[in-house]
Amino acid sequence: MIQHLIHPIKLLIVRDKKFYLLLREHLKITPGKLKLYEIAFLHRSASISFSDGTVVNNERLEYLGDAILDAVIADYLFKKFPRKKEGFLTQMRSKIVKRANLDQLARNLGVDYFIVSNTQRNSHKKHIYGDAFEALIGAIYLDKGYEKTRKYIINYVLKNFVDLEDLLSKETDYKSRIIEWGQKNKEMVTFETAEEYTEMEQAPSFVAHVKSSGLLIGEGMGRSKKEAEQNAAEQAYNNVTTSGVSRSESIEEQ
Repeated sequence: MIQHLIHPIKLLIVRDKKFYLLLREHLKITPGKLKLYEIAFLHRSASISFSDGTVVNNERLEYLGDAILDAVIADYLFKKFPRKKEGFLTQMRSKIVKRANLDQLARNLGVDYFIVSNTQRNSHKKHIYGDAFEALIGAIYLDKGYEKTRKYIINYVLKNFVDLEDLLSKETDYKSRIIEWGQKNKEMVTFETAEEYTEMEQAPSFVAHVKSSGLLIGEGMGRSKKEAEQNAAEQAYNNVTTSGVSRSESIEEQ
């Protein structure tokens, strides 16, 4: 009888009943410290500034969630593939936490519904979904502790939204592939990468361009130079293998 009363009482004392219910219904989370989850979805473009100079957004939670997510996935893969070597485990973890995968995972979970942002969610800003997902993991960790966070990631997120068999068959080192393509076809493949600061971002993002004999065949963005180049290389490799981009045409002409 007492157990049946706990949930209605909880609803009476939480500050935002709608937000609380949405977290339970859509993300399968019963929050204790509701404020943590509000901050987890607050993008830096919608930061709250206080008179003492304090600025609140989800960047700190994102940093924490990124580390927790890496640790949980590393442990999960270590136990799931007991005979695989370090290189395989590292590659699989990279596939799961790849920015594009986290962005899609966040949308599949419904994280995008909760995000508070003052920036347009175009293709150059879609990483806000993956960032918010990492911040959510950070919030769960601070609210529930490591063990409950681990169970949430494994039992809910990985088992319902990550297809390991599909990831096993996916190529990840597109930079090597596009360089090999260039060597095979006697095309000079070059990478041009630069830092880019946008809006209120304190840390730079990176934009990379792949050119074949001077013609642009791929471009990509990332939070690191390596990630940007791999994303650009993936687009370039897909372009040259599916549409046959040659010396006489580039991505700008398609």
